[in-house]
Amino acid sequence: MTDIPELGPQEVANAVSETMYKKDKAAQHLGIALKAISPGEATMTMRVTDEMLNGHNICHGGYVFTLADTAFAYACNAYNQSTVAQGAQIDFLRPVAPDSLLTATAIERSRSRQTGVYDITVTDQDDRTVALFRGNSHTIKGQMIPGLNANKEEE
Repeated sequence: MTDIPELGPQEVANAVSETMYKKDKAAQHLGIALKAISPGEATMTMRVTDEMLNGHNICHGGYVFTLADTAFAYACNAYNQSTVAQGAQIDFLRPVAPDSLLTATAIERSRSRQTGVYDITVTDQDDRTVALFRGNSHTIKGQMIPGLNANKEEE
């Protein structure tokens, strides 16, 4: 038996986010970048391109939702327990102009063995809040990185 060093919570979050991003074709395709990760928290950015504009020449709300949902996914999976969205809602507060740089910041509000609640604030390059998103998570069987900290007790 090989002794594998136990990783701390921040090291686990870092490893999980790196593994997730390698597989996250949607985030890569949309240019969504991970800027910060910690257990239960994530910050991601996305530049609004011409292909993301709707008929009003503003960012389509679906792209804003996708950015927020992506930050939500990274925040709730940072513990290395496979977690999916159980539900989510978004409030759009202001239009997003072409070429805006959006930042989604996810913060865990509550987490139990099987469920969690996360608030995600989406801001533009001028630090104006453009949307508020709340996601409810559900933990499912499995790990993002199988065997990582396998003997560690669940919180």
